[in-house]
Amino acid sequence: MAFEDVTITKPDAETYKALEADLCNTSGKVPLHERFRALFTLKALADNESVDIVGKAFADDSALLKHELAYVLGQMKNPHAHGVLKKVLGTMDEDPMVRHEAAEALGAIGSMDSISILEEYLKDECDVVSQTCELAIEKLKYDNRKEKEVLPKSAYSSIDPAPPITDEESTEQLRAIYLNQKLPLFERYRAMFTLRNQCTTESVLALADGFDDPSALFRHEIAYVFGQMQHPAAVPSLIKVLSKLEEANMVRHEAAEALGSIATPEVYPVLERFRDDKDRVVRESCIVALDMFEYENSGELQYADGLTK
Repeated sequence: MAFEDVTITKPDAETYKALEADLCNTSGKVPLHERFRALFTLKALADNESVDIVGKAFADDSALLKHELAYVLGQMKNPHAHGVLKKVLGTMDEDPMVRHEAAEALGAIGSMDSISILEEYLKDECDVVSQTCELAIEKLKYDNRKEKEVLPKSAYSSIDPAPPITDEESTEQLRAIYLNQKLPLFERYRAMFTLRNQCTTESVLALADGFDDPSALFRHEIAYVFGQMQHPAAVPSLIKVLSKLEEANMVRHEAAEALGSIATPEVYPVLERFRDDKDRVVRESCIVALDMFEYENSGELQYADGLTK
C-alpha cells in the first residue's frame, strides 16, 4: 500500500467509536475505501485502543481487508498487537495472504519473543507463510544483533521485511543478487529494497525482471515496492501482472494497488476493467486502487480523513 501517514491528536471516546463503526462496518453500508481510510487513521494513532479496534475487524470475511489489518498492526509497531497476530497466524483455515501478513507484522514489531511462534510455521504447508516466517525470523535477528550497520537514509517510512544493503553496489550488481535464487531470501530482499531506494528507471526495470521468480511471495513484494516508488516506468509490468488471470491473487492484488498509487492516466481504465474480476481480492483491490487514483490526482495532502493536525 502507498497511503500516506497522518499526524493526529489523541481522539475522544466518541471518535474511537466512530472509527470502529467505520472500520468494522457496523451499519453494513460503509464502502470498502472508507473502511481503509478509517484503518489508516487508526494506524497513525498506534495506541492500544486503536490496536484493539483493528483486532475486532478480523471478524470480517474480506481477505483483502484482513491482510491490510495485519499489515497496519505491524506498521504500528505496538507489542499490544502480538496476541491477535499470533492468533491470525495460527488460524490454519485463514487465507494464506492474511496469515503471511500476520507473520510479517510480528517481524516488523521487533520482539525476539516472536521467534518461537514463527519457528512453528517454518514448515507450513503454504510456501507463502513459511517463506514469510523465514524472513521475519531473519529480520528479528538482524534488528536485535549487537553490532548495528549504518544504513542509508530511506525516503520511505515503512517498516520493511528486510533492510537495504549498506554498500554502494551498482544497479547491475544489486540485480544479480536480487535475481539469484540460490541466495537466502533475506539477502535477495535486501537487494530489492536497495533497488527501491534508488528509484530510477534502471532500478525499476531490474526489479521488474523479478516477476518471473517462482515465489508468489517474492513477486507480490515487487508489486508492493512499485507502489511505494510510484515510478511511471513500473506501469507496463504491473498491468501485465494484473492482467495475468493465472497469477496468484495476492500478486495481482498488489499490482492493482500499486497502479492506483502511481496513478498515471493509462492506469484508470485498466483498474476499471478489473473491478469486476472473478477473484474477490482482485475486485476489492481495484476498488481501493481507484480511490487511491482519485486521491493521488486530487491535490489532497493526506489520504486518511479526520483528526489531522
